Amino acid sequence: MLIAFLVMACIFMLFVYVRQDKMIFFPQRISQQELSVIHKRYKNVEDVSLKTKEGVTIRGWMVKGPSVGRSPLIMYFGGNAEEVSYLIGESGEFRGWSLALMNYRGYGLSEGRPGERALFDDAVVIYDHFSHRGDVDPKRIIVMGRSLGTGVAVYVAQNRVVEGVILVTPYDSMTGVAREKLPFLPVSFLLKHKFDSVSRAPSIAAPLLALAAKDDTIVPPEHAKRLVDKWAGPRTLEVLEGVDHNSVDSNPLYWETIRTFLSRM
Repeated sequence: MLIAFLVMACIFMLFVYVRQDKMIFFPQRISQQELSVIHKRYKNVEDVSLKTKEGVTIRGWMVKGPSVGRSPLIMYFGGNAEEVSYLIGESGEFRGWSLALMNYRGYGLSEGRPGERALFDDAVVIYDHFSHRGDVDPKRIIVMGRSLGTGVAVYVAQNRVVEGVILVTPYDSMTGVAREKLPFLPVSFLLKHKFDSVSRAPSIAAPLLALAAKDDTIVPPEHAKRLVDKWAGPRTLEVLEGVDHNSVDSNPLYWETIRTFLSRM
């Protein structure tokens, strides 16, 4: 019986290891019809296409703010099942800031397959492209991430100069979240995509706004607190009541808190 149990445990661990990409990443595509609607509805949106270091094409948009000349920019990194074009319709909430909305590999119209290293490398390419544009103020760039994307935003903040960081439903590390969900597995050994934000936090001096959801069962607020506690720069953690991981932006204080943070930059 012990041998049978060990065999079954090994099979299960192998299954988790092999399938983890599909358990972490849920690429969402965008149709040509949806793309056409964007072009017709929004006149301040520019299609952006970039080549990664491996020659993979990633696509997204620049939503231009009302500023004349060089504008401040928010660089957004979405969740694991998020196609980021929906934020074009929310761009007015950022009041005066332009938005860089680039889909991960395999998401939207971007080519390739997502993975931790690919997302990190591509995020730096995205930053370098937008920071060198003539219509962007390179001294006023904020990175913003939601859920999975908080790990990408933290990586950029550690490796490039940013004015501030906004993290929505952030985690300390993917390992920390997985260990809580699967305490009987050696997740540190099994996980290929660790997204270890908490180890990067002590080296980041940029101001941080973290927004957690009180009823979040996917990434409970305790994970956000562990990350915020290690942050080197000024930091604020807001735990929003009555919302969960997927509905956090429905709390009335969500946009108000973000706008207050941006006004101080």
